[in-house]
Amino acid sequence: MTTVYHLDVLVIGSGAAGLSLALQLPEVTKVAVLSKGLLDEGSTRYAQGGIAAVLDSSDSTEAHVEDTLISGAGLCHKDTVRFVVERGKQSIQWLIAQGVDFTRAEEDEEALHSNTLYSNKLHLTQEGGHSHRRVIHSADATGKAVSDSLISQAQHKKNITLYTQRVAVNLIWETDAKTRKRRCTGAFVLNQQNGQVEVFSARFVALATGGASKVYLYTSNPDGASGDGIAMAWRAGCRVANLEFNQFHPTCLYHPQAKSFLITEALRGEGAKLLLPDGTAFMARYDARAELAPRDIVARAIDHEMKRLGIDYVYLDISHKPADFIKSHFPTVYERCLQFGIDITQQPIPVVPAAHYTCGGVMVDRNGLTDLQNLYAVGETSFTGLHGANRMASNSLLECFVFAKAAAEHIASQLGQVAKPAHPPQWDESRVTPSEEGVVISHSWDELRRVMWDYVGIVRTNKRLLRAWLRIEQLQKEIREHYSHYKISSDLLELRNLATVAELMVRCAQQRKESRGLHYTLDYPDLLPQARDTILIPENFAGLEVLVD
Repeated sequence: MTTVYHLDVLVIGSGAAGLSLALQLPEVTKVAVLSKGLLDEGSTRYAQGGIAAVLDSSDSTEAHVEDTLISGAGLCHKDTVRFVVERGKQSIQWLIAQGVDFTRAEEDEEALHSNTLYSNKLHLTQEGGHSHRRVIHSADATGKAVSDSLISQAQHKKNITLYTQRVAVNLIWETDAKTRKRRCTGAFVLNQQNGQVEVFSARFVALATGGASKVYLYTSNPDGASGDGIAMAWRAGCRVANLEFNQFHPTCLYHPQAKSFLITEALRGEGAKLLLPDGTAFMARYDARAELAPRDIVARAIDHEMKRLGIDYVYLDISHKPADFIKSHFPTVYERCLQFGIDITQQPIPVVPAAHYTCGGVMVDRNGLTDLQNLYAVGETSFTGLHGANRMASNSLLECFVFAKAAAEHIASQLGQVAKPAHPPQWDESRVTPSEEGVVISHSWDELRRVMWDYVGIVRTNKRLLRAWLRIEQLQKEIREHYSHYKISSDLLELRNLATVAELMVRCAQQRKESRGLHYTLDYPDLLPQARDTILIPENFAGLEVLVD
């Protein structure tokens, strides 16, 4: 018999979005939060920079909105941008109440006489695309501070149960007897500890599984960023949008032993310079904002210089700043680089662009609700319209908190109206056998990521996209064959989801006949006069373009 858990709310994902949603639900709600590995293994923990919010008297909501719209290359939804930005201060106050320890400014004369939000002035830094210092942070390990605090809070909530080593397989849905509409009623989940598939039956389900940057060979993301929520929602009939916009962080540490280590953009905000091997600064040739240009511009500039000169990396140099300043503001980067023999107080850091953030995702409304009744998506899994064609630095965590709160409030308002699922289904694996072909999965995983890196990377062409599509199509057939005949594993599930999202990314990219933001193609180098979202619909797998409001 399949193990069945009965819940009010199932949250799939234990990062900033998932835990924030769970913590803001009524305490009478029975909640389960699933984590693929340990609770803190998601992308949240690796966020170094911070959270963008209007906290200083010299800044304004209008300025933050305008900066976001400019970075988004004309594709942001203005109403969503304003909705998120206006709730920035409230989100920071909630995080402080949860115990997040943000860095505070030194008690100097300027700080003592400035107009501050709290009695002790919070230190704000500036990042690419921002016209003001508005990024609140916890040194250079903001994600860890947020993750640790939210996990601690969740562990002390009696109504929340945290499950680790659980990988979601598929969503479960049924047809509502009254409305005749399909509604999500839970998920099949693989328990990695015993290899059994369990059923988590719930009145509401929230996808908070992060993005899909692991679809690329080089990424700043942890191994779990395999697009699970996007793929599951697509299979359940939800629309997805703008998956051609994959943000490549301009500066990841280049070192054979430095797996997925990001060099925070805050270094450039504090004056770090990008240099060629001969010491020449080059960003001013590409944009008047130089190192503080939006990420898509900086990543393309680095990519162009690497290809032009035939080099494997460029340098990021902050050694002209005082050593004490560097060590106090960037302790994580300093220590990590020192492990690889790089003293950033005295020498530049070798860096390369790497896949970092999935700007598109599952389409949701202002409450985080998807096309499937009672199914929500929050954080990087979702498409809200905030990021447009290029996410501005540190807006992503803010989006997590704002939409998590909106989703929690909407779920709370619906609790008395939604009945518990009547008959949770059983998992049937009577016709499958254990696989002895693990090498097939590992080889397919590697091939998929190389195809995406080579053909759907920072610079694209029609020919490259077609080559990617043809190979992904073949990989999809092989994966479906394997899934149908053998017992599932976490590696197979992640590969299946990555292949699905890769297919959606290519489909979206093929439909955009222009270069905008993170999507740059040599075949269509110009910008079209009207900004349109790329929307894919599961029923016919055709892209429907609609004007951005």
